[in-house]
Formats: sequence, C-alpha cells, structure tokens
Amino acid sequence: IVANADMMCIVVALADPPPRTGMIDRCLVAAFEAGLEPLLVLTKADLASADELIAAYEDFDVRVVLTSAEAGEADPGVAELRDLLAGHWSVLVGHSGVGKSTLINLLVPGAGRATGHVNEVTGRGRHTSTSSEAFELETGGWIVDTPGVRSFGLGHVSVADVLGVFPDVAEAAAWCLPLCSHGEEEPSCALDTYARATGPFSIDEAGAEDVDQLRQGRASRVASVRRLLEAVATAEAASKAAR
Repeated sequence: IVANADMMCIVVALADPPPRTGMIDRCLVAAFEAGLEPLLVLTKADLASADELIAAYEDFDVRVVLTSAEAGEADPGVAELRDLLAGHWSVLVGHSGVGKSTLINLLVPGAGRATGHVNEVTGRGRHTSTSSEAFELETGGWIVDTPGVRSFGLGHVSVADVLGVFPDVAEAAAWCLPLCSHGEEEPSCALDTYARATGPFSIDEAGAEDVDQLRQGRASRVASVRRLLEAVATAEAASKAAR
C-alpha cells in the first residue's frame, strides 16, 4: 500500500518475461480510479519491438517511455523517465523480473536494490524486492519500489469508474438497459449503436469521410472501455475464486 502518490509507473518488460496486457489494463483502471497519472514504462527494449504494445494503448491517456538496461545510465529512456518523475511522488508497479529494481538503481545512484533473473521454465521473475521502499530523487520528488506482483485486484472499482475514463462513452452508456454489462454479447447495449454513429448517436451534418473517421474513433474507444471492464471482471472473478 502506498499513500500520497500522484503518478503510477506501470513497468512492463517487452520480453523475458513477455508483456501481459491484462496486468496493464488492471493497473490503468486502478490509476484512473485513484486519480493517478499513469506512465507506461517499457523495459528491455533491446530484446523486442514495442510497436504492437504501444499501438494497443493509443486511445488511453498514458505516456510511454522505452528503456533498456543494456544502455545503463546512458539510455535516453532513463533520462526521459528521470525528467518525468521530477517533483512527483511515484510508485513502480509490475510483475517480478520486469526490471523495477534495475530502474531504481539507474534513477537513484547508491540505491543498491537487488536484481534477479527470469526463470526459464516458468517465464516468471524471482521476487528480489520483498518490501516497498521509497527513494528520494536528485531532481526532486520520491519514487517507491514495490515487490513484484502475481495479480492485481480491483475490488474497489465500479463500472462507473471505468466508464468515467471516456466521458463520451459514459454518456452513450446511459442509454443502455439497467444492469447492462456493456459487453459485446449484450444485444441491447447502446455502445454498439454509439460506435456505428446511428440512431440517437448519428451525426447527420458530417461528410461521409468525417463519419467514417468518427465511427473508427468511437469503435476504438468502446473497445478500450470493454477491455477495462473485462479487466475488472477478471480481477473480481479471481478474487471470488480465492475466497
């Protein structure tokens, strides 16, 4: 548990271990709900391309920073991250083995956080940080390194919290029937009509090209909302199964 944070750095390795979008989605939901500024920090950029993962989050209000431990302190991504963290109280969140402790050691000289490796059989990292610890940055602000997580719960997050990330989609959802899950399988979900820009959501005065662009943008945002809702549902199901 971290108090007073205003920025969440979601640390994800591009390889070894491979990225898990479900974890990213759940962290984004938590960040948006808590009013934290999300920052997606992609590590091990020397091992795999980040293009596909970056494209998957284009519709979210999240900045992306690419880093590579191979470059050490000379890595421009580390310098960019240091500038973005200046003056903030930030928390690093991510699976074991993604490079959180390595980042701390690059950002805070003398931090001495233990680093580990990824198990070749399970593809998971070994817990090297067993407790959360805050470090003061030379540029101002603090950064908290947290132990690697296996799962990330969202029991405190509601559907309304998720819809609030995209206000226009939230307005469209007001046309749905009560208890609508807003999933693709819901035949009466208004979000599909909204995405198609038909019915009460049509834009008659726009040209054909504008309408096509509008539909693409709406469809993309609806898909993003549904991804976040699925992340909440998955976390809730996992929580119930563990009880």
